[in-house]
Amino acid sequence: MRAGIALGSNLGDRLGHLRAARDEICRLPEVSGPVLASSIYETAPVDSPPNAEAFLNAVLELEFDGDPLALLRGLRAIEVLLGRPPERPPNAPRTIDLDLLYAGELTLAEPELVVPHPRLHERRFVLEPLSEIRPELVLPNQRRSIAELLAALPAVAGNRWLSDDW
Repeated sequence: MRAGIALGSNLGDRLGHLRAARDEICRLPEVSGPVLASSIYETAPVDSPPNAEAFLNAVLELEFDGDPLALLRGLRAIEVLLGRPPERPPNAPRTIDLDLLYAGELTLAEPELVVPHPRLHERRFVLEPLSEIRPELVLPNQRRSIAELLAALPAVAGNRWLSDDW
């Protein structure tokens, strides 16, 4: 199945953390190509503490031949490997944040995992990079494509395209 993963970092070497996370994700068992990677965007923090640094955000889409919970657990292990404590205040600054956005046509609402991500359609910092690689994608329980969802959101001051070389 094709799976989408959002990557974000607003602490330390943000670009280095995104690169390291991408490399670790591609080494997970049952991950294969083709891997689609968006550009990197710098975005204002959402629901973060005052004075939180801007995030760098990107999205990957890859082939995963396994259980989505196994993929989620692999992503959580990568977060810990890259310095994110497993227990932390909500929306605290972080070296890396990895979210499973979707897993093929699967809809799942488990305590540990909800896919598609329940707030994906509200988050410009996810939709913008995702629209680069999958603008036509219509997620389960949605009627509009990623590009249409993005077009419906207001612009956010301070968000900007940063690089496609990472």
